[in-house]
Amino acid sequence: MMQTGLFDSAASQPLAARLRPATLDDYVGQTHLVGPGKVLRRLIESDQVSSMIFWGPPGVGKTTLARIIAHQTRAEFIDFSAVTSGIREIRAVMQQADENRRFGVRTIVFVDEIHRFNKAQQDAFLPFVEKGSIILIGATTENPSFEVNGALLSRCKVFVLKALTQQEIEGLLERALKSEQGLGGQRIRVGGDALGMIAAFANGDARMALSTLEMAVLNGEMDADGAVTVTEETVSQITSKKTLLYDKSGEEHYNLISALHKSMRNSDPDAAVYWLSRMLEAGEDPLYVARRVVRFASEDVGLADPRALEQAAAAYQACHWIGMPECSVHLTQAVVYCSLAPKSNALDVAYALAKQDALKELDEPVPLHIRNAPTRLMKELRYGEGYQYAHDTQEKLTDMRCLPDHLEGRSYYRPTDQGVEARFAARLREIQEWKANKRKGK
Repeated sequence: MMQTGLFDSAASQPLAARLRPATLDDYVGQTHLVGPGKVLRRLIESDQVSSMIFWGPPGVGKTTLARIIAHQTRAEFIDFSAVTSGIREIRAVMQQADENRRFGVRTIVFVDEIHRFNKAQQDAFLPFVEKGSIILIGATTENPSFEVNGALLSRCKVFVLKALTQQEIEGLLERALKSEQGLGGQRIRVGGDALGMIAAFANGDARMALSTLEMAVLNGEMDADGAVTVTEETVSQITSKKTLLYDKSGEEHYNLISALHKSMRNSDPDAAVYWLSRMLEAGEDPLYVARRVVRFASEDVGLADPRALEQAAAAYQACHWIGMPECSVHLTQAVVYCSLAPKSNALDVAYALAKQDALKELDEPVPLHIRNAPTRLMKELRYGEGYQYAHDTQEKLTDMRCLPDHLEGRSYYRPTDQGVEARFAARLREIQEWKANKRKGK
């Protein structure tokens, strides 16, 4: 049991802690999970909770849901932090859970920030979850597919919590201003769209919204009658610098680079520049972004506009030479160029088709006539015999076959009619017709 210190009081707690709801009726957001008749609400109200993972961004109510379960369950509830606990603490808790089980008492173990546990620490829970000694509830901001052991994850139901809407955040702020547990005991006037500004700044994070409101009140203008006025200007000063949610090694990293790539592919330069800025302003390595743009230039533009690769490669060099923040404009140039360029994935498709045949025919020998013969033995073995040197012909073409016999006639590169590639397509048709006529003796 936690002891209360001499100076502990509700008023000294952060606003978000004072307003933490104890029941589902007071809970804000996640109506897809805890709305009337929804699955998680039914599990909590019937006290039939099983092992589960709450996955969502910060400040959306993961820990609050666990606290609500703690208030409503008839099981022993143990709160566990992945930040301060190790294997020794895990084993002690598991022994306690086993003791509870002997007396017919269920034990729910809540692990906040479960993604911070390493594999060995997570494995320590597994046998107790398997035999039913504990019901594990984990909370994480990271994709559990990446951060939670597969064996443990397979025994847990994953509930995805969403960022709160701006309307939900504004409702929460209004409640905070009226509630006696919140700021209801003070005379506070909020001017203009200050609450809307705070809600927008919070970006779906209830804890950030309440903390920002608390800071705005502390920095508000006090009138002669003791009332505090929070203006848009006050909020603007407090929210002048926004911290972007981003984990360069986690799921958001892949989500944002995917958004950039697909926006360029969809020829949407505005969206592409937005996602680019989201990554760079959150601290992403510009060279990583540049490498992906270089890849895009051939994968999605290709010979429809060969200069796309030049632009992308030049942007990579600029990033290497001068770094952030100066190189942001070079990446923007490459991203906009690739967005507006005609699109062709013919090169990517060509390689994928060829790769399939290459993997199935790993031992297929190179035809003798296109092998080099640098030694006498190789010449005696007829290496290079029958080779036709294209530069010796007027057309700079021969009808020599270069694929293995059983792959002859296979087509990998199938050019589109987009941009410059239309010229490549026409040239390829000319070459194919010339070779076909040559082989027919025409």
